[in-house]
Amino acid sequence: MLLRADTRVDLIRNLPLFELCSKRDLRRIAALAAERSLAEGTELMREGEPGNEFFVVVDGEVDVRRRGRRVARLGGGSFVGEIALLSRSPRTATVVAATPLRVLVITGKDFVRLLDAMPELWLKVARTLADRVDADEVMDANRV
Repeated sequence: MLLRADTRVDLIRNLPLFELCSKRDLRRIAALAAERSLAEGTELMREGEPGNEFFVVVDGEVDVRRRGRRVARLGGGSFVGEIALLSRSPRTATVVAATPLRVLVITGKDFVRLLDAMPELWLKVARTLADRVDADEVMDANRV
């Protein structure tokens, strides 16, 4: 069953990345998102590969793996894939559906176009990216 437009807006509003957006802006973001159902075991992204999509977990859980080790399990309301899209660097982790999964997907091209159309989002996105990169560095330091 597909999500209603207002349900998509509510999901997106709850993401730290978009929490400061107006209802109108949230509708624009939600309109870009395609809904997908994925089977358990489906790989959403692979560490080291280029990023083409940004995912919002609607239902289910994903495992985040770095160098083959699980470093996190994320559930509904989580998002993955934004770092590689915006930094144009390789994916920092492999993400696999740990359960049957429903996700919203925004392509990299649409996401960047959206940010260009909504310049006020760039600062929020930059802060989120910095927080994620800092967290990655802490995890890497703890493994040494």
